[in-house]
Amino acid sequence: MGKVAVAFAAAAVLVSCSVAAVMVGRRIKSRAKWRAVVEILKEMEEACRTPVGRLRQVVDAMAVEMHAGLASEGGSKLKMLLTFVHHLPNGTEKGTYYALHLGGTYFRILRVHLGGERSYLDVQDVERHPIPSHLMNSTSEVLFNFLAFSMERFIEKEGKESNSQGVKRELAFTFSFPVKHSSISSGVLIKWTKGFEISEMVGKDVAECLQGALNRRGLDIHVAALVNDTVGALSLGYYHDPDTVVAVVFGTGSNACYLERTDAIIKSQGLLTTSGSMVVNMEWGNFWSSHLPRTSYDIDLDAESSNPNDMGFEKIIAGLYLGDIVRRVILRMSQVSDIFGPTSPMLSEPYVLRTNSVSAMHEDDTPELQEVARILKDLGVSEVPLKVRKLVVKICDVVTRRAGRLAAAGIAGILKKIGRDGSGGITSGRSRSEMRMQKRTVVAVEGGLYMNYTMFREYMEEALVEILGEEVSQYVVVKAMEDGSSIGSALLVASLQS
Repeated sequence: MGKVAVAFAAAAVLVSCSVAAVMVGRRIKSRAKWRAVVEILKEMEEACRTPVGRLRQVVDAMAVEMHAGLASEGGSKLKMLLTFVHHLPNGTEKGTYYALHLGGTYFRILRVHLGGERSYLDVQDVERHPIPSHLMNSTSEVLFNFLAFSMERFIEKEGKESNSQGVKRELAFTFSFPVKHSSISSGVLIKWTKGFEISEMVGKDVAECLQGALNRRGLDIHVAALVNDTVGALSLGYYHDPDTVVAVVFGTGSNACYLERTDAIIKSQGLLTTSGSMVVNMEWGNFWSSHLPRTSYDIDLDAESSNPNDMGFEKIIAGLYLGDIVRRVILRMSQVSDIFGPTSPMLSEPYVLRTNSVSAMHEDDTPELQEVARILKDLGVSEVPLKVRKLVVKICDVVTRRAGRLAAAGIAGILKKIGRDGSGGITSGRSRSEMRMQKRTVVAVEGGLYMNYTMFREYMEEALVEILGEEVSQYVVVKAMEDGSSIGSALLVASLQS
């Protein structure tokens, strides 16, 4: 072989070795980047762990806070608000009634016709509309004028043949925010949640504001009840099944109410009702305990929210926040690795990833996870490999599993407080024989997160059985209430007239 040939061969070997070295280097670098994101996932999984022992600690903390909130005003993060609802619908109600529901993402209007029997409940003309975002930080006058205008349009659609023409309409106003009631039909706003920020409304009578707006439009409508959405769900649950004593809403926000004995409401001594009980609105979104698992993503979300250091429980379990927690994890991974490609500016936008998209990714059963790819593309993240899409599904699973299991712990905490968890609970004077008796207990549940997110629902119900045990959980029935907050509120108005 000539010298030229030898030199050429040597150069070829050198180039080949260089290429191989570059490829090996890239593989090593790629593996390091992958290990970095896997480590982020592992850290998050560990921080979100909810073993049954920890859940039972949350249960105990919830029951203790409930007791403290009933003992004195300001005695607990749980407000334990009186609703002045002490009689629930029993199926004998008759007539036509209306409900207007202002929630976190949507407002609803509907009409209910009752025939005096539980089997005759005719829900008519349900309208559901997204809340225009500008209303959330406008003024009370603008907000309530809009609601009155929407109510007027709804009434106009009834037509001339409506049986309610010329008759004063009785309306339930379902208001999904903390209110301090002075009666069943009046109460002042304590604070806004779920992204609403109309500061001048705080301290005003909510029912009065709506009634004024209806009067200005010349509508012959009487706001007969001001009802929290959980109380509406409890009302509908009780209408169908008198064993219903707890109601929980899992939607944009989260809250719970339950039927409490009046003698256990120590902060309102002398409170008398003919039924001996009253529905208490817990406002459980503000519950907090050191036993709740919290990550750096939760801390950052809270700090950057419109209500920092507030609504801690809600920010871990409610629909408004789950998507943003997932977004924050993906953003962090994209910052330490290029597995998502160049970091998309959209990933830095709070709440750009909604929980319904998290649900769609989590429950994507296509072989190539096409729904995950589509949603990531909408976020400016394109053409990620399948293993990265699987990683995103895992993030959704970790966040949702924690939420569902903690939701179950919250429900079990209520059951413990009223002695329905098999342990006797914080019973405030129950006899030992009463504590030993296990009663059938129905928990009414509504809200888009529960209704539409299968994995959240399954994790919650699975954890409830774990916490209570097989023997007790067979007596606890979880029932879905479609539009329960609105329909149930109308039923409450009907029960006031009967």
